[in-house]
Amino acid sequence: MDSSQLFGITTLLYLFSSMFYVGLLIFKNDTVGKIGFYLAVLGLFTNTGGLAMRWYESYAMGIGRAPLTNMFESLVVFACSIACFYVLLEIKYKARSVGAFVMPLAFFAIAYASFGWGMHQQITPLIPALQSNWLIAHVVTCFIGYAAFTVAFALGIMYLIKHRAVNKPTTQAVQGEQRTTDDKHPDYLPPLKIIDELTNKSIVFGFLWLTVGIITGSIWANEAWGTYWSWDPKETWSLITWFVYALAIHLRFTRGWSGKRIAWLAILGFFSVLFTYFGVNYLLSGLHSYA
Repeated sequence: MDSSQLFGITTLLYLFSSMFYVGLLIFKNDTVGKIGFYLAVLGLFTNTGGLAMRWYESYAMGIGRAPLTNMFESLVVFACSIACFYVLLEIKYKARSVGAFVMPLAFFAIAYASFGWGMHQQITPLIPALQSNWLIAHVVTCFIGYAAFTVAFALGIMYLIKHRAVNKPTTQAVQGEQRTTDDKHPDYLPPLKIIDELTNKSIVFGFLWLTVGIITGSIWANEAWGTYWSWDPKETWSLITWFVYALAIHLRFTRGWSGKRIAWLAILGFFSVLFTYFGVNYLLSGLHSYA
C-alpha cells in the first residue's frame, strides 16, 4: 500500500467521522459520537502513516526529504494537524460535539489535497531554498499553530450558534406567569462558558506555536537569503495574522473581552490564516511562491 492509497482511506475516514459527529447533534446519541471519535483516531493514524510512507518513498527515489514542501503535502500535514489537535482536545475536555465543527475542516483539507485543481502530487527534489535543517522545525510549528486556530474558528462558529439558540426567547405560560426559556438550544453543545474557554485556550496555544514558527522561519530566511526579514508577502501576512491573534489575547486579558467578541476575532483570525496559507501562494508572488 502506497501513500496515495493511505491518504484516500484517510479522506473517507475523516468524511465518515464528520458525518457521525453531525449525527451526534441530530440524533443526540452518544454512541454515534463515539463512533465519530474512533473514526477520527483511525483517520489520524492513516494520515500519519501516509506521511511516513511518502517520506519513505522519497528516500526510495533517492530524493530523501520530508513531505512538507508543496501545497499537496502541506494540506495533508494541515489535515493531520487539525485531527491531532482535535483528538487531544476531546480526550482532555470530553467536548465531543466540537467534532461536528472541526472534523469537516480536516476532511476538506485532505479532500482538496487529493482532488484540488492544479494540485501536483509528485515527489520532486527540493529547490535550494528548501534544503535546510530548519525546514521541519518551521513547517511543523506553523501548522501546529494553524491547527489550533482552525479549532478556535470552529469553536467560534459553535459559540455563535449556541448563543443565538440560547438567547432566542420562547414565551411560555407557567402558572399564570410569562417566562423565557432556552429549551430550544442544542443540548449536545457545551455550555457557552466552556466553549469560550476552549476558544481562548486554542488561540493562546496557536499563538505560541505561530510565534515559534515565525522565529524559525526568520532564522531559515537568514540562512537561505541572507536576511531575517524581507517583507515578502508570506512574511507580511504571517505578521498580520500574528497581530490579529495578539490583539485577541490582549483584549481578553486587559479589557475582559469574551463571548461573541472573542468568537468573532477567532473567525477573523482564521480568515487571515487562510489568506496567509492560500491567498499569498495563489495571488501574490514572492520568495515563497514555490509553495
